Amino acid sequence: MTPPAPTRRSGRWIEHWDPEDEGFWQATGERIARRNLWFSVLSEHIGFSVWTLWSVLVLFMGPEYGLTPADKFLLTSVVTLVGAVVRVPYTFAVAVFGGRNWTIISASLLLVPTVAAFAVMEPGTSYSTFLLVGLLAGIGGGNFASSMTNINAFFPLRRKGWALGLNAGGGNIGVPVIQLTALAVIGASGGPRVLLGIYIPLVVVAAVMAAVFMDNLASVKNDTGAAKDAARDAHTWIMAVLYIGTFGSFIGYSFAFGQVLTNGFGRTPLQAAYLTFIGPLLGSLVRPLGGRLADRYGGARITLWNYVGMAAATAVLVVAGMRKSLPLFVCVFVVLFVLSGLGNGSTFKMIPGIFQAKALAKGLEGEAAVAYGRRLSGASMGLIGAVGALGGVGINLAFRQSFLSYGSGTGAFLAFLAYYGVCFVVTWAVYLRRPAGQVPATAVAAQEKTQLSYAEV
Repeated sequence: MTPPAPTRRSGRWIEHWDPEDEGFWQATGERIARRNLWFSVLSEHIGFSVWTLWSVLVLFMGPEYGLTPADKFLLTSVVTLVGAVVRVPYTFAVAVFGGRNWTIISASLLLVPTVAAFAVMEPGTSYSTFLLVGLLAGIGGGNFASSMTNINAFFPLRRKGWALGLNAGGGNIGVPVIQLTALAVIGASGGPRVLLGIYIPLVVVAAVMAAVFMDNLASVKNDTGAAKDAARDAHTWIMAVLYIGTFGSFIGYSFAFGQVLTNGFGRTPLQAAYLTFIGPLLGSLVRPLGGRLADRYGGARITLWNYVGMAAATAVLVVAGMRKSLPLFVCVFVVLFVLSGLGNGSTFKMIPGIFQAKALAKGLEGEAAVAYGRRLSGASMGLIGAVGALGGVGINLAFRQSFLSYGSGTGAFLAFLAYYGVCFVVTWAVYLRRPAGQVPATAVAAQEKTQLSYAEV
């Protein structure tokens, strides 16, 4: 029997969608899902670039702008903060507006911060104005949450890992791409408005492509009860602490790296731009590898040893900073970026396994256990992603205070070293030591190997 084709109503809504039906998937589902994936990646990629826009705009802001290093770190902190906060409503916006419709809206909204930045980027603009426009750029951080929620609904369980990994990686690479674009602009003696002039048309292209090629799924429904249940579960907040250490490090260092080089090592904006893109690029590319390693060895084990590596790299950065050894500092900072990317994959890999193990502990079996695990893990990911992004705020504020107090980033790195130590202890105590009343690590590791996991997110 031929599976029914997707039926549509006005506004490109698909009424029938059953990707788990192999016949449906082969006949029509895969082609439609892939098309929506590619244009979702485009929108999310531009969103990440706009979110991290001020990490490169501050490199253009020389002495004539009258801003201190502390002012610039505070500016990038508020951008990161807004990007973290808006991830929560963006997670549920897809079910309210539809995936295609919200992608059009969220992409179009990126015109607000880019056009505003184009208008104010000149010496003489007040610091409060820069802060306000920076706040607007934070909305780009929400595109990740809505994009992941949307694409998750299009693909069958057996394909989610690949699809979500590609979606996440394609978005994260927006960070090094805008840094490379800024490098080209600075190298050609262009100003910040040249960079913005490149991205404003790209925002329009992303919105138009979403309108022309994407679809809404009528079957996607909000489940506010799942969000409340996830918020009440201790494991949501435990994993949020761990994700602060991985994704918080990735996004925080992406914003701060160029400023650390210019303020701590006396690099010019052009010299800093030659180096800042390398770490975010490699950290984005290895994120799926973290999930694959967690598939094979268990997410808790990979996360635990990843924090050992991050702590060791941070300790070396302290030494490199005190000795003013730029080659060592840059090389180890890139390693730290790579480790943060690996940790992003392994920590997100743990989440579905934890809630699936809890379902089994409740006596649920079969489809009931699957439904319970998917329901809570999906809801918790939005909260964990939002809290994790707040780590980027902490990193920029720590650098700001460190440069104010000590004239270098050493104090901040010592604080990060201590936090990675806390994450190591939490990972071991909750997910590997197996104390009474906690989810057994063996159960988590076993469940992480199921198709329920968001393997490469």
